[in-house]
Amino acid sequence: MVIRSKWFTSMLGILGIAIFPFIIIKRGYSKEDKLINHERIHIRQEMEMLVIPFYLLYFYYSIRRGYRNNPFEIEAYDNDDNLDYLKTRKLYSWTKHI
Repeated sequence: MVIRSKWFTSMLGILGIAIFPFIIIKRGYSKEDKLINHERIHIRQEMEMLVIPFYLLYFYYSIRRGYRNNPFEIEAYDNDDNLDYLKTRKLYSWTKHI
């Protein structure tokens, strides 16, 4: 479920976030399809890891390697412009970026 919110995203200083099972994006963002696809990749990552372990590893990698070098973010950024990516994505594809 996609929620468009200017208030929430502005408060956090983000364009979008995936909090299973919701995707919250900045209302009026010009590259909405790409952003939604990026967050859908995160939702798939969350589902395959049963949500809580995803968040634990996500924060671990973000603290240890930084946000942009987090393997979950690398997979999402590398594929967010491919709107068909999730149709062919293999399970645990983010592990290629560890």
